[in-house]
Amino acid sequence: MIRIAIVDDHQIVRSGFREMLSDELGFHIVFEAASGESATELVRENPCDVMLLDLSLPGKSGVDVLRYMRQRYPDMHVLVLSSFPEERYALVMMRNGADGYLCKDCDREDLIKAIRTVATGRRYVSFRTAELLAEEMTSGKSGSPHESLSERELQVFLRLAQGELVKDIAESLHLSVKTVSTYRTRTLEKLGVSSNAELASYAIRHGLISA
Repeated sequence: MIRIAIVDDHQIVRSGFREMLSDELGFHIVFEAASGESATELVRENPCDVMLLDLSLPGKSGVDVLRYMRQRYPDMHVLVLSSFPEERYALVMMRNGADGYLCKDCDREDLIKAIRTVATGRRYVSFRTAELLAEEMTSGKSGSPHESLSERELQVFLRLAQGELVKDIAESLHLSVKTVSTYRTRTLEKLGVSSNAELASYAIRHGLISA
């Protein structure tokens, strides 16, 4: 039996995934969560094998939740299901520990295949993600600048891009203001920008956040 958790802030999306998986033998949905905070609380009492994780969550983002799960539940497998196409996030999320990446408009068969694949401890790579990896290898390029960000840098970048202050990010991530400022400086250098406004512009231009 594969124990599954669904983490998405939209009830209709959670219901849709539940319906898609309800008739599949060997699948059991142990909980649903509408926020990152709820997911980290529920998983303590409801262990799961595969977590279906949205990136755009209120409070703790999907990136935050992924880091938390990797640190505390290394045997759990995280499959990111996002409204963003693979070009935007697939490679960077898999580099930062996701076991697979799918768009929310995927077919039921692809979703089931992805869950069964990651449940066995293997990475699930969609056809489009495989193309992106191949393009990167053949071109010799490392992809978009944000794909080189570390997990912490990505967390700080997305929060800054959405207008959060350094002190608030530090409090939320349980880091010092100095540490967050260091991540900010590194991110500015890697992305070739010089201000929070330019960070936001970069994120919108690359489809990492909504305008």
